[in-house]
Amino acid sequence: MPNTDKHLLIIGAGIEACEGIKIAKTMGLKLIIADGNPAAPGLAMADWTIIESTYDGNAILAKALALITSGIQLDGVIAMCADVPLSVATVCNALGLAGLSLESAFWVSDKLAMKQQLQKMGIPIPRFCAVANKASLHACANEIGFPLVIKPVDSRGARGVQLIEQTSQLDAAWTLAHHESPTGRVMLEEYLEGPQFSTETLVDNSRCYTLGFADRNYEWLERTKPFIIENGGDAPTASNESIRSAVISCVEHAALALGICSGVAKGDMVFTDTGPKVIEIAGRLSGGYFSTTQIPLACGVNFVEKAIKLALGQSLSVEEVTPSKQQAVAIRYLDLPEGKVKSIFNHDVASTAPGVQLLKIFITPGSIIAPLSNHTQRSGFVITTATSKHEAIELAQTALSLVKVTYE
Repeated sequence: MPNTDKHLLIIGAGIEACEGIKIAKTMGLKLIIADGNPAAPGLAMADWTIIESTYDGNAILAKALALITSGIQLDGVIAMCADVPLSVATVCNALGLAGLSLESAFWVSDKLAMKQQLQKMGIPIPRFCAVANKASLHACANEIGFPLVIKPVDSRGARGVQLIEQTSQLDAAWTLAHHESPTGRVMLEEYLEGPQFSTETLVDNSRCYTLGFADRNYEWLERTKPFIIENGGDAPTASNESIRSAVISCVEHAALALGICSGVAKGDMVFTDTGPKVIEIAGRLSGGYFSTTQIPLACGVNFVEKAIKLALGQSLSVEEVTPSKQQAVAIRYLDLPEGKVKSIFNHDVASTAPGVQLLKIFITPGSIIAPLSNHTQRSGFVITTATSKHEAIELAQTALSLVKVTYE
């Protein structure tokens, strides 16, 4: 179906969103792009811009309505690498467009409400406990047992998320998690042992197509804990087909249990001794270049294009969501010592190293490299492809080793 007369509202125009915005442009769509930062790089590709916080759905809606009044139609809304399901749902529900209901958007934006709904629907999840106040912290921890994870109920980018292994860590951990929650709410959750996976699923009228499936890499954990910092991921999975199938079945049931009947479900999953369990489900396209870059490289399907079609209310054929290839893909992050950056060398050399599909450096001279405590602090990354998973990982590590950073 031609899209030259279609108008899409994209919420989010940060650096990660640009790859997805480019895809929307190639589809022939007219783009209305919203971001609170007037200098956000993705805004340069907009036909119309809305300068409002991505978290303020009502403000975005007001300006969208003004555009509609001026004669500009709006056919769909999507978040691009931004965790703002309530903003998307606010606009979609007001205008009768395809997307999540407000209730579903709340479930996927509030970690406690999500766990409560999944539990109600019989989806396997870790034990969890809402910590109403600091006074109830120790009782909740004893109820769950150690090790456990403490997290803000409504933050993003792993801010405030910590692995707690003993009672003495609780008070300080609660203070940080509470600080990182916009509503001052904290929860505890059982820490589940087992391989973890990132998944991404297209949902078309309750039919699920899980095209994204990657092993998550936590080799930094011993160094970064209590902070749980992922050092990328890779595909195809090292787990066997029965594990992969069980995880996919679980995540698809979880998506439907959260009311994701049309759109995208991004899963953080773990396979335990008792089977797959849901850590979290997001009702949006993933960040980390997973949806925009890694999934298409791995399976040959332009995932963002399909998600945009769903946002426009268009259905997907089985053929267009059937993988056309299986290629090994790895992403790894730049690991740098602390200090103030003086200079960065060899970006071009690393970018053209064997297997490199995408390499980005987020730091500049003068940047301060601090100990990692959340995913927003990463200094850069590389995505590589190869004929085998092991080779893709080795190529990623080699490419990053070519980047040289000096310090003041």
